[in-house]
Amino acid sequence: MKNSSQITGLPIISIADGQQIGAVKTLVINPEKGTIDFLTIEHEDWQVSVKAIPFKKVVGIGEYAITVETDNAVIDLNEIPIANQLVNKKIKINQTKVMTRKGALLGEVIEFYADDETGQILGMDLLVGEKQVTMPSEFVLTYGKDIVIVNEDAEQGFLDNHELLGQQTPELDSIHHEEAAASEEQQQNTQQLDALKNKQVELLVGKKVNKDIIGLDGQVFIPAGTILTEDQIHSAQTEGPAVLIELAVNVE
Repeated sequence: MKNSSQITGLPIISIADGQQIGAVKTLVINPEKGTIDFLTIEHEDWQVSVKAIPFKKVVGIGEYAITVETDNAVIDLNEIPIANQLVNKKIKINQTKVMTRKGALLGEVIEFYADDETGQILGMDLLVGEKQVTMPSEFVLTYGKDIVIVNEDAEQGFLDNHELLGQQTPELDSIHHEEAAASEEQQQNTQQLDALKNKQVELLVGKKVNKDIIGLDGQVFIPAGTILTEDQIHSAQTEGPAVLIELAVNVE
């Protein structure tokens, strides 16, 4: 795991010939994946075009240098539309505000951490008031140019320091378990409701309505004498329980 400051400015060395290709200028973030996808290169001879190295081409990130197999790892961003689009999004993470999806401001990012093997962003240090905390990336919903949007329960997952990133803490595990349980319960409720609606259709379809059924607007919703179809029953279900019950007790 490395923080952004440990990567930015490092010399980039080609293993094949032992030559320095340049130095890391910026980290190009993919906001959809939450990863470092490219490292742009600072080189005095490359002033016109922007050169970069795909993170997947990095062999290692050491204390003193970043290594790649050969200088063939270098690409021209102007020739790679997707890479160029990521650069133009200008996602920096550091010095961005952190806000919940409901608009509560939590703090400001002062540093972020990534897996030095995959480029996956693991978390970030936040300044919350006068206190510094670390937030795992699991809580991030959106990496924006100016604001990082997180879940409402992000504060519950704050860590005392970045060394705990990647380790499943009891608090975080509990949050994930509760979220999974809530999702499963919601899914079960939806399935039960769907089953009930299907049963209502089975019982009413083809039946004859023996009186006018009045809708919520006070108008005749289904006139007497109607032979019920599935669509009409679905409409009654949508209209509400009162209308559906009235319909159910007035068929033959």
